[in-house]
Amino acid sequence: MSTKVRSHAKINLGLGIGAPRPDGFHSLCTVYQTLEICDLVTVEARPASRTTIRLTSNDQRVPIDSRNTAWKMVEVALGAVQLHAKAEVKIHIEKRLPVQGGLGGGSGNAVAALIGLEKELGILDELRRIPPAGQLAQKAWEEKRLEIAAEVGSDVPLFLIGGTVLGLDRGQEVYPLPDVEPTWCIVAAPQEGVSTPQAFKDWDALCKREGLTQEGSTAKLKQLSRAYASAFSEAIPGGRQGSGSSGVLSSGEDLAGPVESALVRTGITSWIENDFERVVFPQHPSLAEIKRILAASGTPEAALHASLSGSGSALCGLYKSRSDAEAIQARLTEIKVRSMLTRTMPRSTYWTEMLL
Repeated sequence: MSTKVRSHAKINLGLGIGAPRPDGFHSLCTVYQTLEICDLVTVEARPASRTTIRLTSNDQRVPIDSRNTAWKMVEVALGAVQLHAKAEVKIHIEKRLPVQGGLGGGSGNAVAALIGLEKELGILDELRRIPPAGQLAQKAWEEKRLEIAAEVGSDVPLFLIGGTVLGLDRGQEVYPLPDVEPTWCIVAAPQEGVSTPQAFKDWDALCKREGLTQEGSTAKLKQLSRAYASAFSEAIPGGRQGSGSSGVLSSGEDLAGPVESALVRTGITSWIENDFERVVFPQHPSLAEIKRILAASGTPEAALHASLSGSGSALCGLYKSRSDAEAIQARLTEIKVRSMLTRTMPRSTYWTEMLL
């Protein structure tokens, strides 16, 4: 008996970065968006006298020990839940997404492993049976697992919400935004890699040159978070929020009309930017060229939005139609850049299709 879970990718629809903080981290403001493309994570688990974790993968680049985020998530979760403090756990990660490409693959794997663990051990079912208020116990666990996710990694919590998500602080403080209608997307996955630590070092040097202070960063990011919240609320009539981390859907949770009217009408795509592009593109000019192809400015297939995802090296473009996206994919194939055709995934679909 095992549980197979889809582990979806994410892209960043804009990423604002603050000056380095005294604790060594950077404050961020971003909009995460989950995609249909995914890895597959298979979990087997049963109660045991002591905890053992075994992790395997079809990709040799994936760590199969405690360095892996899925391993960390299961280990921390077992220590936090009272019902099954010890278990024998087997995890297999079938990688379909680029490794270390800025698509949140490892973070998504961690949440998929947690969902599989909960299913295998019946954690949520047992919480619901706790008298006198099983629903309260379940809600407390859902809040706890967000804390666990933040402990494992800064962009892990977003995968406990799914859809369109506002990320603040280090990215681990997450809030569901109203979802837009599924949009065709091309994810370019060039072979060239980008070092995230180096990208942050280059950003720190830029902040120093331009005099961006911690105080100035706070004001910048607050303004940006308000702009995101307002823009996405305007994109969906009534500003409906959808489901939260529980995956329980609200009734009548239909999506808005054409994506062009949702994204373009409100002007969101005209001002969202990824600050990492300012330091990554000078070091990796080929990535700037891929963005130019994705953007396709001045052509009938022009993107609604194109940018680096996270610190890269993956880039993404959003398009009005599948035919537009396929035309861009063909141009990337001509220059031998691997790409994936997919769509953005709203919160309701994210949760209903997670378990295979």
